[in-house]
Amino acid sequence: MKPVIPFGASGAFRPVAAHNQLRRLAVRGAAATVSAAGLSLGVQVISTVVLARLLTPSDFGVVAMVTTFSMLVASFGLSGFSEAVIQPEELNRFQASNLFWVTCGIGLTLMIGFAMSASLLARFYRNSLVAPIAVALAVSIFIGGLPTIHIALLKRAMRFSAVSANDLVARAFNTAVTVLMALRGWGYWALVAGIFAQVISLSVGALWLCRWIPSLPRRGVGTRALLKFAASVYGRFTANYFVHNFDNLLVGWRFSATALGFYKKAYDLFALSASQLTAPLHSVALAALSRLSQEPARLRRYLANSLGILAFLGMGLGATLTLVGQAVVRLVLGPGWSESGRIFELFGPGIGAMLLYNTVGWIHLSIGKPGRWLRWTLIDSTATVLLFILALPWGPAGIAVAWSVCFWILLIPAFWYAGRPIQFGAPQFMAAVWKFVVAALMAGGLTAVSIRRLAFSAMPASSSAALEEIILVSVMFLILYLSAVVVLHRGFAPLRQLGSLLVELAPVRRTPVLELATKKS
Repeated sequence: MKPVIPFGASGAFRPVAAHNQLRRLAVRGAAATVSAAGLSLGVQVISTVVLARLLTPSDFGVVAMVTTFSMLVASFGLSGFSEAVIQPEELNRFQASNLFWVTCGIGLTLMIGFAMSASLLARFYRNSLVAPIAVALAVSIFIGGLPTIHIALLKRAMRFSAVSANDLVARAFNTAVTVLMALRGWGYWALVAGIFAQVISLSVGALWLCRWIPSLPRRGVGTRALLKFAASVYGRFTANYFVHNFDNLLVGWRFSATALGFYKKAYDLFALSASQLTAPLHSVALAALSRLSQEPARLRRYLANSLGILAFLGMGLGATLTLVGQAVVRLVLGPGWSESGRIFELFGPGIGAMLLYNTVGWIHLSIGKPGRWLRWTLIDSTATVLLFILALPWGPAGIAVAWSVCFWILLIPAFWYAGRPIQFGAPQFMAAVWKFVVAALMAGGLTAVSIRRLAFSAMPASSSAALEEIILVSVMFLILYLSAVVVLHRGFAPLRQLGSLLVELAPVRRTPVLELATKKS
């Protein structure tokens, strides 16, 4: 894979492509990231299947107690400085160098601070195992932050295939090291070793792929505006991260490491199902939409069609996993994780809404309004935390229900607020997604009624029985869902649109055949 030299002799960022070629690069970038995400999902599934049988829920839970906090500080550069490098119209090597040294300084400070807080975390959770894990993971915070600007420069150059390949290799190293250490009886330390393997691999790969050596810091090169942008994005990320991990904190504090292990596995499957579709496309969408920020009409068409495709996939996926959630967990994790299966089934109804909700940031960042995103996140955070507290008496299952309810409650207001600057409001959002929501409800209801007659719950709790249930129920739902979509749309337009996009995403294509914005509304 050819390395990137991001800056020319003048110090300016090398042009990526002409304006009319951005769509082609965006499509190819989407193809690379989605393909890599699929492979990464396969690696994660293998890792989950193996480790669930080698480690205990308590092992996963005690590490989750630490990563609930460590991942917040570890993501400082990736969530803020990365967007600050990608979004601006112009960028020079002196600005990038200043950002590099800032991220290194902050990473070192966070590493020391997190290591010093280890004993406090152990007292908070009333678990002595937390302290040594926290000290060890503090070092990974600094290592993982080193390649932040290099990775951002690769994304700005729209070299998403290189970034995706690097991520995939790092994920494979994580899995290999964790499984090897678990087989040797390291217990929860196997998970810690895997995290180290991943950040080291990611850093080495990024520094090799982006051939750029930062210069010494300089004044007066326009860094302040980039830092302000990064601070707003990270402020939003911090609030959002706090909410998305407040549930782990509550479960670990109120119950035990074992209870947190069961809950965390269910949540990870819940988040994974949606993040595999939206997270890989985040940088691609931001890079493409940022170049359309001065063309509101094209931007609105792009968003409407993109949301329609995501709703088509997300609502079907959410309904399917609601119906077969327990069987999926029984197959993937084994019968010893049945409690995770019960919790995961309660997450299912929120998957489609979460997938759509995760794209709200595309609007805020592409038009250069991270402050609006931060303000909305504060509203989002307050509502979600209140729901968690109200649901806590019902245990981890109650918090899972709170997640699903929260995404549905906030979905329309979030898009109404985000789309106001470009006149993309609630009516446009609803027009793009409502038919898929109705189709999923109809098909899911009919399938649920049929399941009762098939009486899958009476089957033996074996992997073969779980696989049979998943296949039969999924096929039944898929037939009903696609039929409902065709009826509600009075034709096969959504299926043709998705099929055409999949054809264009195929790596064997050389000439793009479908604009991401597709037909004008």
